Amino acid sequence: MEKAKVSKLGVPYLHLGKGEPLVFIHGLGEIKEGWQHQFEFADEYELIIPDLRGHGECTKTYGITIQNFAADIISLLKELKIENAHIVGLSMGGAVAQEIYRQSPSICRSLMLVSTFHYFPNKLKRLLFENRKAKFQKVASAGKESEYLARMALYSWDKETVEQFNQLFRPKHEIFIESLKACLEVNNLSLLPTIEVPTLIIGGQYDSVLPVWIQAWMHKLIPNSKFIIMRNTGHLAKLEAKDRFNLLLREFLNQHRNAG
Repeated sequence: MEKAKVSKLGVPYLHLGKGEPLVFIHGLGEIKEGWQHQFEFADEYELIIPDLRGHGECTKTYGITIQNFAADIISLLKELKIENAHIVGLSMGGAVAQEIYRQSPSICRSLMLVSTFHYFPNKLKRLLFENRKAKFQKVASAGKESEYLARMALYSWDKETVEQFNQLFRPKHEIFIESLKACLEVNNLSLLPTIEVPTLIIGGQYDSVLPVWIQAWMHKLIPNSKFIIMRNTGHLAKLEAKDRFNLLLREFLNQHRNAG
């Protein structure tokens, strides 16, 4: 496994490969090593893979907001003297990618928004989260939140996939709750129509965390975006359908090299 570096502002990150810069942003409760199946992109790209604030090895546990997550990554890229990069964000990381575009559109060469969201109407908040809160709190108190969330996030429940999920999903309870609250505050309805960089949106056919119609809604709002539904996958196509997932990303990236 690659050894992490730490930015001046305390952001741990993996840095490998050469080529056009490519940033991978993990989801809620994950760690940067959750992108290990995408390390192969280092053959053509310079990979920057951070731990978000409060996640993984990052010891900064205050200011848990989508805005701060994005600002941390922008600062990291500036520290590395990277003028712009292709940005991949999964789930909560996709919301962070959108916020990076809001704060610094020129730093984004392209966006790849995977199994993510842009806004939760109140009815959707109740459907996706309020109804699950009591169940989550019960399993969390029993120390079984990873098992519960694995069954929610994965389409493939084979032993190897579940074991990999448990290695790469490392929620810290208080940070997890604060981050979830931050997600529920996201409202990018007016931002998405202003996005002018090449954008790929990927949804999982059987995603029960963030159903694919949410990504279809995003596609309608982002001009000239490309939308792909990955069949027979849940919330984590990067893990359970890694070859197909990597091929989709690589094809999109190859189309938009030197876009910045």
